[in-house]
Amino acid sequence: MASWGSRGRRLTLSDFIHALTGWALDSLDVPVVPVIDSREAQPGSIFFAFAGENVDGHSYVADALARGAAAAVVERDIPVLEGAEILDLTAPDAEPRSVHMPVVVRVRSVLEALQDAARWWREQLAVRIIGVTGSVGKTTTKEVVAKVLEQRYDVVRSQRSYNNELGLPLTLLSLGGPTGAEGPESEALRVVLEMGMYVPGDIRFLCDIARPHVGIVTNVESVHAEHAGTLDDIARAKRELIEALPSDGVAILNYDDGRVRAMAGYTDAAIFSYGLSPEADLWADDVEGLGLQGIRGRLHYRGEVVPIEAPLLGRHSIYAVLRGAAAGMVEGLAWDEIAEGLAAPGLQLRLVTVRGPHGCLIIDDTFNSSPPSAVAALDLLADLQGRKVAVLGDMLELGAYEREGHLEVGRRAAEVAEELVVVGARAQMISEGARNRGLSADHIRWAPDSDAAVAIVSDLLQPGDAVLVKGSHAVKMERIVRALTGLV
Repeated sequence: MASWGSRGRRLTLSDFIHALTGWALDSLDVPVVPVIDSREAQPGSIFFAFAGENVDGHSYVADALARGAAAAVVERDIPVLEGAEILDLTAPDAEPRSVHMPVVVRVRSVLEALQDAARWWREQLAVRIIGVTGSVGKTTTKEVVAKVLEQRYDVVRSQRSYNNELGLPLTLLSLGGPTGAEGPESEALRVVLEMGMYVPGDIRFLCDIARPHVGIVTNVESVHAEHAGTLDDIARAKRELIEALPSDGVAILNYDDGRVRAMAGYTDAAIFSYGLSPEADLWADDVEGLGLQGIRGRLHYRGEVVPIEAPLLGRHSIYAVLRGAAAGMVEGLAWDEIAEGLAAPGLQLRLVTVRGPHGCLIIDDTFNSSPPSAVAALDLLADLQGRKVAVLGDMLELGAYEREGHLEVGRRAAEVAEELVVVGARAQMISEGARNRGLSADHIRWAPDSDAAVAIVSDLLQPGDAVLVKGSHAVKMERIVRALTGLV
C-alpha cells in the first residue's frame, strides 16, 4: 500500500510505538507504510501479521523482513529471526533507550494495535473525513465524491474493499500530510472513506476511529438482512454515521428514501438533502440514460439550474451524481469544478462491457447482486439497443426479504428482457416473478450453477443481443462472462 498525501509528514515507526505506549524512540524515527501481505513488503514497510481463517501472517514475518520491512507486528511468539530485535509490548519493562531495525513488535492483538494507532494518527493530521455508507452504491459514491473534490483539494479515498474494521485503519495509517497546526482547514487533505457494516455497531466503531466531519448515506435496502435484521434495523445501523457527526459537521441524506430522510432527527449537524424530489435541497430532473455513453440531466439548487453529464451507466446513477455534487457544494466547490469532476473519465467501476459471441454486447456486473442493484442493472439493459437477454443468479444474505427480493427482480426482468436465464436454486424465484409479470415460460431458462449456464446462454445468443450477467459473488457468474468472451 502506498502512502498518500503530497506534503507534510508521514507516519514513522516511532509514531506507531508512541501511539501504543507513549514512548519516544528516536532510533525508530523512520517513515513506514502498513502492509498485510508480505509480498507487498519493501524497505519502509510495517507488516501486520494477521491470523486469518486460511492464512496466518505469522508464517510470513520472515518473508516480509527479508524483503526489507522495517518492522513486523505479531501477537504470539515466533522463532527468533536472525538480526531482528524483539520488542514485547504485552508486558513492557521500562522504555528502552534504543531499538534497532528490523524489529518484531509483540502486542496482545494485531488488529487492536492497528486500530489504536490509526485512531491516534488520524488526530495528528489536518484532514477532513467524508464517510460514505448505505446499502447500495457506496463504492461508486466514494469514487464520484473523490473525483469532484479532486478539482480543488488533495484527496485520498479508501482503496480496494477497505471499508471495515481492518481496511479503514489501514487507509488512515497510510495517510501523509500536514499536521493539525500546519495550515487552515481549507488546505486540509480530504479523505473519503467507505464504511460498510455486517451487524449493528460496526459503523459506530469505524466512526470512533475516523471521526468524520461529513456523512453521506445512500439508501437503506435489504442487503445483508440475514445478519443485519429488518429494514428498520439496517436503518438504525446506517444511522450510526449520522449520529457520530460533530455539531459543525454535515449530513448528506437521500431525501427520496424515507428511512434515510428520517436520520435528520438524530444529529446536531447541518442537513443537506438530495434526490429527485423538488423538496430536496439539491434535486435532479430530465434524467436521460445515454446507454454506454453515460447519463445526463439537470441539477437544481436554490433556483439555479445546471446541466450535467457523467460517464456513469444507468439512470439510477443520477443518485451518485447528486451525492458527488452535494459533497462538492458542502466543501465549497464552484459549479464548474463540480461539473468537471462529474464528467471525469474512469468513474464507472464494477460494471463493465465486453464483446461476446456473434458480436453481442455483454454487461459484466458480476461482482455482486442485491434486489436494488439488479433492478438498476436491468434499467440500464432497457436503455440499450438490440434484443435484451438477462442472465441473473441467486442473491444471498437477504434474510426475510429473500423471496420478495427475487420476485421483484423477476418482475422487472419481464418488463425489460425478451430472454431470461436464471442461475441457482434461489433464482427460480426470479423466474416465478417474471412469469407472474407476463414473460412466457418459453423465454425463461434455468441452470443449477454458472458452469451449466454457459451452454444455455451460448446457444441462446444472436447477433446484436445486449446481455446482462449479474448475481451474488458466491454464484461465480464471472465464469459465464469468461466463457462467453472466450468464444469470440
